[in-house]
Amino acid sequence: MLKLLHNLVLIPRNIGVALLLVYRKVISPIYGDVCRYYPTCSAYGLEAVQVYGLLRGSWMALRRILRCHPWAKPDFDEVPEQKREFSISTTASGFVVSTLQPKD
Repeated sequence: MLKLLHNLVLIPRNIGVALLLVYRKVISPIYGDVCRYYPTCSAYGLEAVQVYGLLRGSWMALRRILRCHPWAKPDFDEVPEQKREFSISTTASGFVVSTLQPKD
């Protein structure tokens, strides 16, 4: 029951993941490889939403997109690790599910 409730809490996060996956499959190929950072802004946004949730992850992605412009110095910029009480895992398709085991 607790795992079901935790997975329900992850629904907004997974909606954001779904939108980012659609963007990466449909819109991103039209523009090609134009990002100045590694990983690309869409990959960064996807990981940020997976790790931090829809609101904070979207905020982190927006800040990253605003830093990405033609005059930006190319750089490696990863999503910072987050310390959690319970661990989550990412499926092969990119969605987040609860494992509900306390992290050591």
